[in-house]
Amino acid sequence: MDIVLLIIGLLCMLVGVLGSFLPVLPGPPISWVGLLLLYLTKAVPENWTLLIILLVVALTITILDYIIPAAGTKKFGGSKYGIWGSILGLLVAIFFPILGPFGIIIWPFIGALVGELIHNSDQKRALKAAFGSFIGFLTGTFLKFLVTLVYLGLFIWKAVEYGPELFTFSA
Repeated sequence: MDIVLLIIGLLCMLVGVLGSFLPVLPGPPISWVGLLLLYLTKAVPENWTLLIILLVVALTITILDYIIPAAGTKKFGGSKYGIWGSILGLLVAIFFPILGPFGIIIWPFIGALVGELIHNSDQKRALKAAFGSFIGFLTGTFLKFLVTLVYLGLFIWKAVEYGPELFTFSA
């Protein structure tokens, strides 16, 4: 059973890292579930204090991910159109990697700009608002990515530390 929990936990960790980029998936909470599954194995000793702290961090980052882009957009005079444009631009970058790794930066900005131009025809104001939306979006995404990487590192560290106990095949 420990191997099954370990495998499902690792899958949750990988989906969590992907979820830090995909707006549909809550990356940090999914990664936290992966850690929980690891700690539910017989091999790894329970540490509920750590798990609760990591859950609070995951939920806080997830909530901030909704607040930061709006704050960046508002600070630079933007609208919800800019935020949605950023999200659509990210989806274009993920599913149609036309500009390669640079697309993850360029497409959300282009999306925010187009969204702001649809909302407001003043190009200078739209550019400023798109920049704010883009910066807020990147900040939220970076925080989620950082947290999921830390969780993945912790998962790997604990899995290696308790590897001999996890991979015992005695009946």
